[in-house]
Amino acid sequence: MSRTTNSHQLPDMDRTTPEPEVTPEAPPADTSDDIQHSTPLEEAAPAEGVAAEHAVSSESSKSAERDGAEEATAAEEGAAESGPAGEAPAGEKAVGDVPVGEASAEEGTTASEGESEEKPAVDIDTDAASDKVSGAQEEAPAEEASAGEKKTLSGEAPAAEESKAAAKDPAVEESPAAETDPADEGDTGTDEDTSAGDGPAGPPDEPAAPGKWRDRNPVAARNVGWTVTGLSLLLICFALLMPTSAPKFTPGVFLRIPVEAVLGAAILIVLPRRPRIVVAILSGAILGVLTVLNLLDVGFNMFLGRGFNVVLDWVLFDDAQSYLKDTMGNGGAIGAVVAVVALVLIVLVLMTLAVLRVSNVMTRNRDAASRVTLVVGTAWVTCAALGLQLSGPGIAARTTVARVEDRVNRVQATLKDEAAFAKEAKKDAFGGTPGDQLLTDLRGKDVMIAFIESYGRSAIEDEATAAGVDATLTAKNEALTKAGYSAKSGWLTSATYGGSSWLGHSTFLSGLWINNQNRYRTVTAGEHLTLTGAFKRTGAWRTVGVMPGIQKNWPEGKFYGLDNVYDSRELGYEGPKFSWSTMPDQYALSAFERLEHGKKRDKPLMSEIILTSSHQPWAPIPKMIPWDQVGDGSVYEGIEKAGKDPADVFYDSKKVKEEYGKSIQYSVNSLIDYVVKYGSKNTVLVFLGDHQPLASVSGSNASRDVPVSIVAHDKSVLDKIDDWGWTDGIKPDKSAPVWRMDSFRDRFLTAYGSTPVKR
Repeated sequence: MSRTTNSHQLPDMDRTTPEPEVTPEAPPADTSDDIQHSTPLEEAAPAEGVAAEHAVSSESSKSAERDGAEEATAAEEGAAESGPAGEAPAGEKAVGDVPVGEASAEEGTTASEGESEEKPAVDIDTDAASDKVSGAQEEAPAEEASAGEKKTLSGEAPAAEESKAAAKDPAVEESPAAETDPADEGDTGTDEDTSAGDGPAGPPDEPAAPGKWRDRNPVAARNVGWTVTGLSLLLICFALLMPTSAPKFTPGVFLRIPVEAVLGAAILIVLPRRPRIVVAILSGAILGVLTVLNLLDVGFNMFLGRGFNVVLDWVLFDDAQSYLKDTMGNGGAIGAVVAVVALVLIVLVLMTLAVLRVSNVMTRNRDAASRVTLVVGTAWVTCAALGLQLSGPGIAARTTVARVEDRVNRVQATLKDEAAFAKEAKKDAFGGTPGDQLLTDLRGKDVMIAFIESYGRSAIEDEATAAGVDATLTAKNEALTKAGYSAKSGWLTSATYGGSSWLGHSTFLSGLWINNQNRYRTVTAGEHLTLTGAFKRTGAWRTVGVMPGIQKNWPEGKFYGLDNVYDSRELGYEGPKFSWSTMPDQYALSAFERLEHGKKRDKPLMSEIILTSSHQPWAPIPKMIPWDQVGDGSVYEGIEKAGKDPADVFYDSKKVKEEYGKSIQYSVNSLIDYVVKYGSKNTVLVFLGDHQPLASVSGSNASRDVPVSIVAHDKSVLDKIDDWGWTDGIKPDKSAPVWRMDSFRDRFLTAYGSTPVKR
């Protein structure tokens, strides 16, 4: 028998493959020797060539040939026993129960036997065989045609076409027969085998593996899906309930029902598909932005004791980057910036995906989601009506709504404040006072106004720092008394907290409450009289500034009325930086003595000096050395290397307080030792802190109070402020008066002979 078509025309008896389209073949070569010595396996050789073009694996083709040879033998034997065409022997399957390919094979076998009288059985005309196979197909019973049509309508492609598709796209994977369309279940074939056109035919006993991990591991896939959904829901609730200050992160805060989640779920459930996707994406993005703002609030409350101002505080990121560069180096600063940007993007993406995930799950389970939303919403209303609480805030929460309202109110207040403050800054009780009527009781005095970085009330009263700082203040007060000086001290409430020192400086010197960057820009752009500017207006003093923390041009020097400003580039320091501080306080004071105070002058000197060694992160801390060894500062190389690592101090709650206290002691020692060594009978020193240290040192509920002291060799200077009620010495008593820092300028000008004249 000749095999001129694909192996699919002679399938196994239990295959369910539909009849393929017969492909014409070229006539065999006219070689009688080859024909006479051919065997049944050799007869299949032409078919092997065709099958090789369609089969994916060679072993599958060989298996199909062997199966075809066995089917041919069985078909010949069956043909001999069968009656007229189309009738099945008794006890056998009806023609309608046999796949189309099998019927074709039987008809082909009968035709071959009819030609055996003219030629040997092995010498078969392939063209005639093809014609007879085609004829057998045309004579197939109607039941076989119906079965073929049923196969075609149910979605199964002819085997030849499937073989071509598999050859073109090896990625097409074989699916188990058990997953066939239910319409195929009535077919007589079994579900164990698949069509050869579905892909490479493996060994008969080897089950076909599904292509997707989800199909191979349905239970694990289901568990992963529910886990992702649960995490998405937790992330959304965390964002809706998170507080804006670190101490408030307690379990009770998150054991509440956010009304925003209930309303959002109700909206997403009822929306059609496209609007729902748009709303889910927008909601996730907005929630992500709010989460980023909440995180900024946490950071600002930790460092500055207030929330993030979305209008004014963006400029502070430049200062933060400079701080990181000074403390961590350029590489560390870049890494920190990249990490922050990546965190922001991750928060936005995860929050959007989380809302989309929960939205899709609710839509697929709409009835259950509706019931849960109704129950949770009812619970929220009940808890809100009854005011139920869990050892803290109410169970019925509207945190995000309230926070958005608060941000909107703050933005509106900021915009209104800008216009109101501009008018306030133009009003000045001493703005019109002539120079000869200002500070008449201080003429001839060398006045120093010194700010000690982060010198706050907590340095004197906190248990972790009080012992060392109090001991230093006591010792230095005795040194001043021994040198002939007297002092009085009180408290001022700073306009800033934890940072933004320039806000404290400007508040103290201008007599205006400068508590944000917008106010600072407004006042420094105007002509409001400052305390240092009052000394300059008199013409009786030379005014200078010593600013070791300034590392670039500082145009504000003109606003403060300073004749000359010595920044970090002009003080001649050749030693190492001490973390953020560009130079030790002792060196800055030594440079001031060399550049200004120690020189002969025709006028007394008024100086504004900023001491920075007590700036965070409070490591490493310089040490006092003999004044004659300070030199150009290179002597500090060994001291800096022997100091502590900032990372070992700043993130340790105990160590950071201890080192903060030591830094204050160093700054006070530097300043008082300088006055004792280089001061004179005409020296007047006003020194104070600019703000409290950050919350991790001063505490989350700390005040904004800072100590302020006036030291003078001439006792008449202190007599002018007897009515202030301040404490004697450089350590203010707890009961000493507390004034707002912006009130100091007018009090000081009035006490020392200034006449108010409004402008």
